[in-house]
Amino acid sequence: MTSTLQPTMTTEAVKRPGRWLALGVLVLAVLLVAVDATVLGLATPYISEDLKPSGTQLLWIGDVYSFVIAGLLVSMGSLGDRIGRKRILLIGATAFGAISVFNAYATTPEMMIVARALLGVAGATLMPATLALIRNLFHDPRERSLAVGIWGATASAGTAVGPIVGGFLLEHFWWGSVFLINLPVMVVLVLVGIKLLPESRTANPGPWDLLSVVLSLVGMIGVVYAIKEAATHGFAWSALAAGPLGAAALYGFVRRQLRLPTPLLDMRLFRNRGFSGAVLADLLTILGLSGLVFFLSQYLQLVQGRRPFEAGLAELPAAIGAVVAGLIAGRVARRFSVRSVVSGGLAAIGLALAALTVLDQSTGYPLLGTALLVVGVGAGFSFTVTADVILSSVPKEQAGSASAVSETAYELGAALGIAALGSIVTGVYRDFTGPAGTPAAAHESLGGAVEAAAQMPADSAATMLDAARTSFVDGLALAAGVGAAVLLSAAVAAWFLLRGQKLEGATKHT
Repeated sequence: MTSTLQPTMTTEAVKRPGRWLALGVLVLAVLLVAVDATVLGLATPYISEDLKPSGTQLLWIGDVYSFVIAGLLVSMGSLGDRIGRKRILLIGATAFGAISVFNAYATTPEMMIVARALLGVAGATLMPATLALIRNLFHDPRERSLAVGIWGATASAGTAVGPIVGGFLLEHFWWGSVFLINLPVMVVLVLVGIKLLPESRTANPGPWDLLSVVLSLVGMIGVVYAIKEAATHGFAWSALAAGPLGAAALYGFVRRQLRLPTPLLDMRLFRNRGFSGAVLADLLTILGLSGLVFFLSQYLQLVQGRRPFEAGLAELPAAIGAVVAGLIAGRVARRFSVRSVVSGGLAAIGLALAALTVLDQSTGYPLLGTALLVVGVGAGFSFTVTADVILSSVPKEQAGSASAVSETAYELGAALGIAALGSIVTGVYRDFTGPAGTPAAAHESLGGAVEAAAQMPADSAATMLDAARTSFVDGLALAAGVGAAVLLSAAVAAWFLLRGQKLEGATKHT
């Protein structure tokens, strides 16, 4: 259309004034989401004690956010392309802050699940908009690589800031305070974003197809719910009903996108091998990591007896590694190759997870800290480069949809990982043999066992807790082994799928 869309861009188009300040606003949105995701795991023992959820409800609290956000990301990314990415980002940030208050003051497990689901609706507007705006702010490929690296590094920094700030709050206030920290970030984001962020949208987007939105949401939630139920309870009627319903909805979604003149998601994007390979790598990486990460805070607090703030500090090496790797990932990928950096990063994560299969109750911090550092470095390299590949593979008019696909892979992987690997941990844990008088609630979750121990005689409580903790760690080690296998498989797949991919130009691929 305009000359700024052609390969011969003007200097002004390539070097947009104020672009780095605008990036600072975008990374606040990333920080908002990253902090929220990490503090939940830290607060889980306190939520368990206060709201007394069952084991299944606890998993729902952990993964319903990902269910909803995975189902809506493509729709919200497409909506941002139509109504304006700045507008949807600011609306979403405002809603995210407001719904965080609802999370903070939930009084029942059911209310908490609903609050997390609503937060997923708001969160679905944020991440695609931030990446899409980066694609439109930074036309120079090397600057965009650095901007994506900063974007990813901020997400990693949020995973460090979240547990540390959350740990401090949990030691001095009630668990709801970890959600209220979203409010000041949201206020700054909205007020500064109004001034600094440029608006961008697709010139002739066509209508926003509501039926496609419904099909996407029903399909994603149905498939993920079926996997979760099958992993937890076997092939019960609910899983057998939800799975085919979700698969049919996704099939209908794909067919409808191929027929619509202006689809929510252009399915032709997946014909690009680099785009598809990067999306698959992201999905498998998060799938292998998320179940383990969800339970790691519980291991540090309920098994090793660390205070929340100390547990947050213990997880810091992963964030440090990811920040450092994310900032240099683009440069390293240009010096070597995209596939070597992505595959090497995934293999490093897989080997680190394999090392965690030897976990026991008394595992020293040097092993755990080293493994977390390697996980962070591998993830920083892999996620930054795959995000750059995804953005570089599409015209900037489709940046929202492409970013949404990337984030959908991330959230879908998180939901599947918590469902599958989390169910492995829960399944192994429930089979522990406690002394006579062990209440049923102790078999629901480790938090339930700790709470139940307070009501038991000292000797029985000690015996029961030792058995529960041993069983929990056995489940965690098994989940780490499964995660390692997934990551090593992803490394092999990325090596072949990303062959020939380069970062030198915005659309340079083979």
